[in-house]
Amino acid sequence: MADGTAPLRVALAGHVDHGKSTLVGRLVHDTGSLPEGKLEAIRASSAKRGMPFEWAFLLDAFQAERDQGITIDTTQVWLKTAKRSYTLVDAPGHKEFLRNMVTGAAAADGALLVVDAKEGVREQSRRHAYLLSLLGLTQILVAVNKMDLVGYAQSRFAEVAREIESYLESLGVAPKAVIPVSGREGDNVADRSKAMPWYHGPTMVEAIDGFRPSPSPVDQPLRFPIQDVYKFDERRILAGRIESGRLKVGDTLAFAPGGRKAKVASIEAWPEDAKPNEAEAGRSIGITLDDQIFVERGQIGHLEESAPVETNSLRARIVWLGRQPLVRGKRYKLKLATAEHAVEVQTIERVIDTADLASRAADAVAAGEIAEVVLRARSTLAVDDARTMARTGRFVLVDGYDVAGGGTVTLDGHARARRDVIRSTNVKREEGRIALAERWQANGHKSGILWLTGLSGAGKSTLAIELEQHLFRKGWHVTVLDGDNIRHGLSADLGFSPDDRTENIRRIGEVAALFARAGIIVITAFISPYRADRDRVRKIAPDLFHEVHVSADLATCEKRDPKGLYAKARAGKIQEFTGISAPYEAPESPELVVDTGTHSLEACLGQLSDYVERYLGAKSGGA
Repeated sequence: MADGTAPLRVALAGHVDHGKSTLVGRLVHDTGSLPEGKLEAIRASSAKRGMPFEWAFLLDAFQAERDQGITIDTTQVWLKTAKRSYTLVDAPGHKEFLRNMVTGAAAADGALLVVDAKEGVREQSRRHAYLLSLLGLTQILVAVNKMDLVGYAQSRFAEVAREIESYLESLGVAPKAVIPVSGREGDNVADRSKAMPWYHGPTMVEAIDGFRPSPSPVDQPLRFPIQDVYKFDERRILAGRIESGRLKVGDTLAFAPGGRKAKVASIEAWPEDAKPNEAEAGRSIGITLDDQIFVERGQIGHLEESAPVETNSLRARIVWLGRQPLVRGKRYKLKLATAEHAVEVQTIERVIDTADLASRAADAVAAGEIAEVVLRARSTLAVDDARTMARTGRFVLVDGYDVAGGGTVTLDGHARARRDVIRSTNVKREEGRIALAERWQANGHKSGILWLTGLSGAGKSTLAIELEQHLFRKGWHVTVLDGDNIRHGLSADLGFSPDDRTENIRRIGEVAALFARAGIIVITAFISPYRADRDRVRKIAPDLFHEVHVSADLATCEKRDPKGLYAKARAGKIQEFTGISAPYEAPESPELVVDTGTHSLEACLGQLSDYVERYLGAKSGGA
């Protein structure tokens, strides 16, 4: 009897008309897995159409399939052998239904590839074999079907077997077995064929029983994509499905991209009343954290020691199924786990001919073609290599409103981009021979970073420019770093997602610290909405950092709207706009608060000037 464990999933693939449906129908019957009354229904259906008894009708459930004689939908059939239970996922072979073939094979543990003994290996056979390897399937069983049509000739079987084995070997796959069968007659399906005494290998049932279940996702590193964030009373619950690994209360989770960290305070599970202390792969849960860090849909929770790769440049192998060709330079929507990213096709490295694995350069990829491409996103993606972590290494591309392609991430030769973990090595900071105090002495004032933070329209840039002019006229060494100017150059590659904002502020903080250590007063004018990001900048040069909250309420800022941004955000034309669709975390204990909502520009400038004179002037001590 079957062992009662979860059914093993086997994908069924093969060229149209190579007899896959007939073979599977026979396999289900010969293992005693056919539902009661189904045999009689098939006989009646065949007789109704004036056809011989047709095993394929077991799978070809749709009227269109029966009339056309092809399988066009992805069908699941349950099979039970003496060893275990199986779910057979029928993947259509016709070229126009390649999308269904990919869908059927994506989550399989192994695959059965059917090849017609008379026709031999066809283009679609090779394409399906390539797709199976692309999806990471290494357990592939080949059935050379319709041996009755070639008189059960050993020579013909050997010829076809050599051809398909050679092709699979070129893909890095060794088939578990290549078996001569006849689906219609039942040869070598469940019982050994008397018509082929020269064959001494396993039957199909024996070969399928040799498949091993895929490694349990529980044993893989933790990947917890955030589906949504819910707010109940004082709690923020992060909900999602654990795709791999396990987590427990007390674990320190980091969230990629971005790297923010907090401990799991509780695990919320439904409909259970009791709160579990741990959960593992396959379970949908919610969690609360001990620190209210900013986490959003699409980020992936992971343990610190096993992080995914963060990058905005992605190398991938794709199968294109869209109505319009994939073209270099065009933008698409990429969906990976729960995240969505706008990506641009930066490079089409090669289009692969599945017939002989030859490749060619191209600027476009047509429907049904397979290619290796480089995609670039303005936002940061968190990904894994599909060969080791399929659940966070596979994605789909959306063109308009249609799923137009699927792909797998390959990190071969790809620079890892975890900014908060991967550090440059074999480098050390070089200190100059001019002490900072000497620079202050020569300049006649101290240096520092005046970090102006506040909502768009609060007046940060106006104050920064006025203060710079005021100090420059006094002969002070001063410069302004403004948000728009920085994004034209240093941060031109970044968008406005939380993670891109974090990286933007990190870059600015490092640059500001370099200027300040050179004796210059640096005035920055950035929204910098997250406290954690501002705190991170403070840590770069804690003795030189001065946080200034340029305060004005949202209504005042929106009324000013100097760049027309609030109006666009309200109209949905700008996503992730601070104060409207993205949060602003006001400073809790800034060095100075300047209220531009209730005070004039002159009064606010006076406040700033007085502060600078007090803490950075020559009489402040130390200069």
